[in-house]
Amino acid sequence: MASKEPDHEHREDEDAAPAEEEDTGAQIAPIIKLEEVAVSTGEENEDPMLDLKSKLYRFDKEGNQWKERGAGTVKLLKHKETGKVRLVMRQSKTLKICANHLVLPTMTVQEHAGNDKSCLWHASDYADGELKDELFCIRFASVENCKTFMQMFQEVAESQKPKEENKDASAAAGLLEKLSIDEKKTEDKAGEEKKETEATEKADTEKKDGEAASST
Repeated sequence: MASKEPDHEHREDEDAAPAEEEDTGAQIAPIIKLEEVAVSTGEENEDPMLDLKSKLYRFDKEGNQWKERGAGTVKLLKHKETGKVRLVMRQSKTLKICANHLVLPTMTVQEHAGNDKSCLWHASDYADGELKDELFCIRFASVENCKTFMQMFQEVAESQKPKEENKDASAAAGLLEKLSIDEKKTEDKAGEEKKETEATEKADTEKKDGEAASST
């Protein structure tokens, strides 16, 4: 009669719990070594002047309605070398640019009628990779933030006026000063000539008086 023990032993082997893997302490090198890559934001050469959370809208002329552009952070960035200031806004989650344009001296910002937390302005925007004339509306969480944005925007626009205007003003002031100096010199010279003439006339008069007295 055949023995059943081998089958029994086989079942015991199957039921037995697997042995834990032995830790050999070996270190496995990664197949691909990933190197740290520096990510450029394009803002490295600019100093932030303003940084506020907001929601941006653009006016759709075809649909004649406002469309949301994105919610995130609006910044005013001043270039360290040129001094030019641009407005940049990125969506908070995707960091997609929803506004990107220079602040020019011809730009003005005004309050949105009926909402003192919002304001409007026109700009030639480059957020989509090409210049487009846009009418923007931006909304802030508070009236204070909206006023801060408007004040800073206007101050920047004023500061971006061409330096030629300042040069012209300086040149005009310099010219006026020069004319004043030349005029003063002319007056001084005329005064000296007058004194010399009076002195000469006085001398001639005294000479004539002296001759008349000697003749008598």
